[in-house]
Amino acid sequence: MISSDYVTRFRQWRNGLDKTDRWCVMINADPDALASALALKRIFHNRAHSMEILRINEVTRPDNLAMIRDLRIPVKPWSPEKSAAFSHFAIVDSQPHHNRLFEDIPFSLVIDHHPLPPEDARPCPPEAFCFVRPEFGATSTIMAHFLNSLRIRPTPRLATALLYGIRTDTATFERGGGDKDLRAWQWLFRFADLNLLRRIIRSEYLREWLPAFSQAFRSLRDCRGGGVYVSLHHVKSADLLVGIADFFTKVQDLRWVAVSGIVDKNVVVIFRGDGGRDIGRLADACFHDVGTAGGHKMMGRAEFPLAAVPQDVKPADFILLRLQNRKLRHVRPRDQSA
Repeated sequence: MISSDYVTRFRQWRNGLDKTDRWCVMINADPDALASALALKRIFHNRAHSMEILRINEVTRPDNLAMIRDLRIPVKPWSPEKSAAFSHFAIVDSQPHHNRLFEDIPFSLVIDHHPLPPEDARPCPPEAFCFVRPEFGATSTIMAHFLNSLRIRPTPRLATALLYGIRTDTATFERGGGDKDLRAWQWLFRFADLNLLRRIIRSEYLREWLPAFSQAFRSLRDCRGGGVYVSLHHVKSADLLVGIADFFTKVQDLRWVAVSGIVDKNVVVIFRGDGGRDIGRLADACFHDVGTAGGHKMMGRAEFPLAAVPQDVKPADFILLRLQNRKLRHVRPRDQSA
């Protein structure tokens, strides 16, 4: 559970809100972020003039689209010219240093479960209410505990959203999570619409993705340490790579998988693992010198410009060579997840 001291501080901070304020909660939209923003909007009900949920990314994954549609989450795209319409900003399931679009926003509230930033990057402004707790498996867990502590009963749509947020970030407790997440799950389960939850869960793949799975099977190559590498060519979105990587986590005896593709002029590599090795460190070890790379113990991501690949080398061969010849560095902040 969240300590009573923090709950008291958050309650006092919430009681001090001005009902004339117009709030914006900014997210990098995925199930955990969407659910957490919806919960924050409920917590702010009757405490502020308004709260809008704005996303900095395009939503293309089918399960995310189904979640927004079926749970009627009022999320809109962000653009800098909209900032003048708001008096305060909040961020959930991210920290200001995670994306350049967040960096210049004067956040008054930060709630997140990702690892703390390196020492040279502050998790939030000193005057903001900041609750960053990596020991939680999902930000949805944090929001569920706040709702429970504030004695706010979630609606079926909100409870379903938070359940799905916990499910995706913990892979139903296979990829992470602990007692706090389990207790939040049990509490939310009492209020959720399970039919809606099943409908969203079954929307993981688009029909247009199926030919890419055929290509993925043909490109499969073994890597040392019980891993496999899958290479695709140009893809419209990294979401396809995530879907294929998640699929391979269900194959017996595969310890980890890396799936690559070219999105615009960048190479994206999605990592997934079974927990036997730190996948975030693996991603970092392979690609830290050519782009951004990192993640969590069981999931990671690397992204670098296509121009970083020598002209006489195929991107797939470039990636495979690095996967086979990786050298783990001793210290490296893990600041990105897929």
